[in-house]
Parts: sequence; structure tokens; C-alpha cells
Amino acid sequence: MTGIRLMLAGLGAAVLALTSAAPAMAEAGITDEVTLTLGKGGTLHVVEKITGATGELKRTFLTRTRYDDDSDRLYQVSNVKGGKLVGDVLTVTAPTTVEYDVKGAVTPSGDIEELRWFVVNGWDTPVAKATVKVSGPGPVQALSCFAGELTSAIGCTSASMNHTGTEAGFEQENLAPGQALTVVVGYPKGASGGAPILEKRFSLASAFTLDAVTGGALAGLLVLMLGGVGLLYWTRGRDARVVGHEKGAIDPVQNGHFSPPDGVRPGQIGTLVDEQADVVDVTATIVDLAVRGYLRIDEQPRQAYDAPDWMLVRLPNAPAGSLLPYEKALYDAIFEGRDAVLLSQLSGAFASHLGEVRDALYSDVVTQGWFARRPDTERTRWTLIGLALIGVGVLATVALAWFTTYGLLGLAVIIAGGALAVGGQYMPAKTAKGSAALAHTLGFREYLFSGELGEVPEQHRVELFSRYLPYAVIFDGVEHWSRVVASVTGNGHQADNLYWYHGPAEWDLSKFAGSMRTFTTTTSGAISATRQFRTL
Repeated sequence: MTGIRLMLAGLGAAVLALTSAAPAMAEAGITDEVTLTLGKGGTLHVVEKITGATGELKRTFLTRTRYDDDSDRLYQVSNVKGGKLVGDVLTVTAPTTVEYDVKGAVTPSGDIEELRWFVVNGWDTPVAKATVKVSGPGPVQALSCFAGELTSAIGCTSASMNHTGTEAGFEQENLAPGQALTVVVGYPKGASGGAPILEKRFSLASAFTLDAVTGGALAGLLVLMLGGVGLLYWTRGRDARVVGHEKGAIDPVQNGHFSPPDGVRPGQIGTLVDEQADVVDVTATIVDLAVRGYLRIDEQPRQAYDAPDWMLVRLPNAPAGSLLPYEKALYDAIFEGRDAVLLSQLSGAFASHLGEVRDALYSDVVTQGWFARRPDTERTRWTLIGLALIGVGVLATVALAWFTTYGLLGLAVIIAGGALAVGGQYMPAKTAKGSAALAHTLGFREYLFSGELGEVPEQHRVELFSRYLPYAVIFDGVEHWSRVVASVTGNGHQADNLYWYHGPAEWDLSKFAGSMRTFTTTTSGAISATRQFRTL
């Protein structure tokens, strides 16, 4: 009986010893036997024999370190056997033997080339013992090792070489998870021909470096922009040259009758002057249609706090067929089959027709031979090219700044695109005929505001001065010329109405200047959300 008890006690002690030994082995960690072979081209072949544990183990390679202020150093791990590499993480099932190649671990330094590799690092389990053997394409010139944290300067357990000096050996015990054993071995210069793999580190300072290339590109851009300004002057500067020669060749009143410059109408003059069909051009055309007998403007009576309003009345027997296309488009848009319409009723509804009228005006100035191409199309074309160039410049700047130091070249393209987009507004150029018409127009404007009306027969004054008024709208001179019109007298008494403009009861021409100023402002607001005058 006693013998049986002793046997059971012995078995229990053995079991207890075995179960207590298992945690102790797990805590001790793995054993890593590593063989490094440095070959030609600086490729390092690694063989690791991992024992002392079972199951899945993971190791995170260190593949990037700081090299200098501008670059990082890369270590490329490839050709993995015996494990699975995803990104920088190697997964193995212990016990096992794993092989892989490393590029970028060699650095030329003076008369030697230095192999430096983090032989053991990044394991998710302790390493009880690591042994390393290193062989290369030449005799060992120097060796050293470091253990612990990656930046540690503490030497490893042992470092030595064989008696022939062709192989280096290292050992290290008790590395915690994540700690590293780094070995450094020197070989004769050019023994393997390896070199570090460098990658530029992104920074704004380096991405936009000013050097000979980028400086030259910016200087070239400046020359190109100045050349563009010169070309712009050559194509548009002739306007000024023609103006200087032909400006005085204008006599708007001949034999007591009104003679507009080159026979152009107010809307056409407005588009000719600034190369844009503005709202004010349409407003002046409405006044011109009234003056020429196509419609009448009746100012509506109002109380003290009422908003001013006018009735536009279609005149019977008006020869609508003789209107120019843009005038016909405007005439039809105002009345739309009705004989009369309040100006206030056009507010909002007319905006949909404004584009059609402006489109016809642009086509008209081409038909007149003043422009080779429509000014709006020319502006749009160059502006779109400029915007596209800006887009290309933005993409080029990002790419060049990220991958090179030539980010300034992309900025140069952006600047060129911006200059072209802005300069596109000035690209429409008049033909010689258009430049001459502009010169006569400027001469007519000077005459209009000179106050020298000359000898105009009394019977022609009402019609003549009225015919001038739409042009005064174009030149933003309504106030001045309205007073001229209001000064017209027939039999020595102030007139009550004009043939094309009727006021309410107790209204006479003394109030015409104020009425006309309000009418042009209100009309511009009714047909569009904006009112634009031009500066000559």
C-alpha cells in the first residue's frame, strides 16, 4: 500500500514539473539562427531557422529610416520563402526556416563598403537567443553590433570573425518583443557594388526649389508674358493709332440733319466700344426705337410714394421689317403680340429674351465687318484655354512637388493660365474697319459733350436733339443731353411733350431730364438684374 502511494506521489510530481516547465519555455522565447550572405549588386540573402516555439509568429521589418534632411533610406525585402510577407509584416508558423533577399543594406564609405542590417527585430515574441553568421564577397575589414532598442548603442553579447577573416559571427540573448539585433560588417571598397536606396522626402521647401532649371523657366515665362503683351498691343494698339489719325474726321450734323458716325446705331456703338453687348446697349436701343417712331414711351401718373412706371406703346404702321436683326429681336420681345406693355411688367419675364438680343448684337458687329469673330466667342475661347491651362498647372504642380523639386514649373504654368484667362477678356481685336468706326465714335462723343451744337435750324432741333439722346445713354451722358433736349422751344413757350415721349398731366419738358434719367435706370433694372455703363 505504501509503495502504491509513493508511486502516485512520484507521478504527480512529474506532471507538476512538466506543467510548470511549459510556461517557463514560453517565457524564454524563440531561438533564431540566422545566416547572411552578401552577393554582387549588394543583395543580401537571409536564411533564418526559428525554433523554440510552435504556432503563428509575426515579424515587422524595418524598411525605412531617415538618411539625411532631404531623403529616407529604403530596405527592400523580396523573394520570401517559408513565410508570407504582406506589406512589412512577415508571418511564419514555427518551427520553420524562412528565406528572403534584402536590397539597400550596403553603404559605400571611404575605402570600405558597410553592410548594416537589422537581423533580429520586430518579432511579436521574445527572442531567447539569436546567432548570426555573415559571409561576403571579400575579407572582413571591420565589424560591430548593437542590441536592444533600435537606436541603442549597447553592444551585443559577442562579435567575432573566423581565423581566415572571411566570416563574421554574432550572438545575443534575451531580446524583448520588438527589440533589435543590428550587425555591421565592413568589406573592401566595391566588393559587392551595393548602394543605399534613397527616396526624396516631401517638403514644401524642397518641392519648390529655386535653381537654374526653375529659375530659367520662370524667366522664360516672364519673356513669354511680355511678348504676349506686345502682341496684344500690336493687334489692339491699332485702335489707338487709327483713333489718333481719324478722330477729328467727324461732322455729325450735315445740312441740319443728324448723321451718326458711319451710320451706326446706339446698340452697335455700345458693342463696338467695349466689345460687349451690355444691358445699357439694350436700354439705349429701346430709346432709339422710340425716337425713330417704332414705339412711344408714356410716363404714368403716380402718387408721392408710388414707384415710377412707363407704358411702352407699339405705334401703328411702324416699318418693323426694316429693323436690324437685334432690333427686331428686342421689338418682338417687348411686345410679344400685344400693342402696349408696362415697363414694370417686363421685370423678370424679359430676362429670358435678353440673351437672344445680346446674341444678335454680337452677330451684328461681325456682319458690319468690325470684328473677324464674335467678341464673346473670342473671350470665351481664350478664357477656357486659360482655365484648362490652370487645371494642367495644378496637376503638374502637385506631381512635380511630390516626386521632384520642380514644383515651381507647375506654378509657372498656373500663372500663365491665369494670365491667359484674364487676358482673354482683351483678346477680341477690331478689324481696320472697326478701328476706323471706333475713331469716328470717339470723335462723335467729344462733339456730343462739347456743347457746341452749331447752327441747327429750329424746325429740326426736336428731332435732331432727340436722335442724339440714345447715343448719350450709351456714353452715360443722359443727364447732360436730357437738359439739352428739354431746352428745345417751339413758339417761345416750354413744350408739354415730345413726339416720342409723353408725360402725365401737368408735366412738361422741364421735368424731362429727371424723367429720362429714372427711365434708363429703371429699364436697365427691369430687363436684367444688373446695370452697366462703360468708361471710355
